[in-house]
Amino acid sequence: MANKDAIEKLLWSIALPGFGQLLNGKYIKGIVLIFLEFLINVQGNFNKVILLSFHGEMEKAIQQADFQWLMFYPCLYFFAMWDAYKDAGGGKKPYSFLPFVFSAYFVTVGTIYSSKLTLFSVLLGPIWLPILCVIPGLLVGFLLQRILRKKLPI
Repeated sequence: MANKDAIEKLLWSIALPGFGQLLNGKYIKGIVLIFLEFLINVQGNFNKVILLSFHGEMEKAIQQADFQWLMFYPCLYFFAMWDAYKDAGGGKKPYSFLPFVFSAYFVTVGTIYSSKLTLFSVLLGPIWLPILCVIPGLLVGFLLQRILRKKLPI
């Protein structure tokens, strides 16, 4: 199990990309990640989209979303999480990055299809569908990690 310090940095990075880096003493990297998070958030209308989604107004959320910007967010978010975790001493085992990478991939795909894809005739929109896509991303990442550790031990 990862040390408590690495988990703490990971959780702060989940709260806001860049916070974990600041706690790790990586100030320039942390400030750059915070700046990028705010840039993507503002340009993608992310806060408006979140509010509308939480109120169940999916069509309005889709209209407000700038998908050209929002597609960058999952990669920034999961990279910041991985980077903070790794710099704090976590993720030392081979292929530890895979759950983060595949979560970023799957959430990006979820973002792309979120304006059209329905589950059980329900349009989940640009917040809920990408959040649900974290689950298969983690599963694929952990499964691939397990397979590679058995087949290609380092």
